[in-house]
Amino acid sequence: MTTSPPRTDQALSGKRQPHAVVIGSGFGGLAAAVRLGARGYRVTVLEKLDKPGGRAYVHEIDGYKFDAGPTIITAPFLLEELWEMCGRRFADDIDLRPMDPFYRIRFHTGEVFDTNGDAAFMREQVRRFSPSDVAGYDKYIAESEKIFNVGFLELGHVPFTHWQDMARIVPKMVALQSYRSVWSMVSSYVKDERLRVALSFHPLLIGGNPFSVTSIYALISYLERHWGVHSAMGGTGAIVQGLVSLIEGQGSQVRLNAEVAEITTSGRRANGVRLASGEQIPADIVVSNADLAWTYRNLLPSVERKHWTDRKLENAHHSNGLFVWYFGTKKRYEDVQHHSILLGPRYRGLLDDIFKKKRLADDFSLYLHRPTATDPSLAPEGCDTFYALSPVPHLDADVDWSTHGEVYRQAIEDYLSETVLPDLKANVTVSRVTTPKDFEQRLFSYKGAAFSLEPVLSQSAWLRPHNQSEEVERLYIVGAGTHPGAGVPGVISTARVLDRVVPDASVIA
Repeated sequence: MTTSPPRTDQALSGKRQPHAVVIGSGFGGLAAAVRLGARGYRVTVLEKLDKPGGRAYVHEIDGYKFDAGPTIITAPFLLEELWEMCGRRFADDIDLRPMDPFYRIRFHTGEVFDTNGDAAFMREQVRRFSPSDVAGYDKYIAESEKIFNVGFLELGHVPFTHWQDMARIVPKMVALQSYRSVWSMVSSYVKDERLRVALSFHPLLIGGNPFSVTSIYALISYLERHWGVHSAMGGTGAIVQGLVSLIEGQGSQVRLNAEVAEITTSGRRANGVRLASGEQIPADIVVSNADLAWTYRNLLPSVERKHWTDRKLENAHHSNGLFVWYFGTKKRYEDVQHHSILLGPRYRGLLDDIFKKKRLADDFSLYLHRPTATDPSLAPEGCDTFYALSPVPHLDADVDWSTHGEVYRQAIEDYLSETVLPDLKANVTVSRVTTPKDFEQRLFSYKGAAFSLEPVLSQSAWLRPHNQSEEVERLYIVGAGTHPGAGVPGVISTARVLDRVVPDASVIA
């Protein structure tokens, strides 16, 4: 990848142009780089892999393209805002397509529940399963809107740097019953067990157990209705490349194959980074989009941490892991939607195994991604690109993925062949697997957790690691492990929070 040269040290005003180093090129790091560039910083993004994107990396195999992680865009305005900061139009660079249905949810019985943003359509879907729950569903969506207005619009971009910030919102959180779980809130409005599942699974998209995460995350139901669910032509990787082009257009740079070994400090102030190659890069501020626990446990060896100690990070609630099978087929499966949720026979029991017991169960539920339903260019002509994602325990589970990975993949292949992808075994042409061990080794994800810290109430807002580091001055954190949390809107919002805590370039200069 060719990157643009950094800007000269002198800004047009004649003052020295402050330098910001961003560790990691996931959505949080790229968004932070754009925002800092727009505020007058010269930015260097450092990425250990050979392509940008982090969890949004793109695998390319024999003409098939696979988005490695994020596939769903639910708040496009957050991306449009980044393009506007650079004097460009998002729609000129990215072709974003609305999904309908958002998801097709398939129960193990074969029953199907489609979701979209049309209120009348959704009432009919609910009525098909349980006519007596239609009124309760409407009340649930109304409650989801209230939570959305507070949890996303009002608090999603507010830094929780001081305990007073938390104290101010406690009355609102109590009024919204944030102490309840998503499952508990959904269950108070609808009684049919299938509908409870269909309306409560969303936290799994951000690493949370619906039975334990705060009901603040019920806002996702209304967020999807409000802005819709979208996918990018060319895959999510097209958005990553678009963000890189914004950064380079600002005169900043993205360096690949540049692994950071240490955040250097003077006293308790960050002053740059040291690469694994030994190269030292000075900086006025450092922003880490690396895994939160990795940042604190591994990148600050010279700092005595007072808050996020090894022990506290070890005892924190970390999200689940993921097993992802990427595969291409030599035929098209036209009956399969872009996004499918394929539910196994158990819901609560399976989630208990994953989040509480840390046990790999014999059964599973899957998110099946078929982007070629919308964009056939992601596979050779007449072929399909898929990934099947299964939530699994993180690495505290006693699973040897080096031997069990293929066994698990075959079980998923058998299940898909018997349900929505007949004759799959005979039609698979390319295959790749990612396990929690790969998250740990390739992405430096602590315990192989796919979404960093689990979004339970005790790890939310001020109780979550802060965007402005509690350990080191002029070190800032973006990504899934800080406020507001995981998911594409969440990690982009962590960069938005930096506008409130990072000094303007003119102040640093």
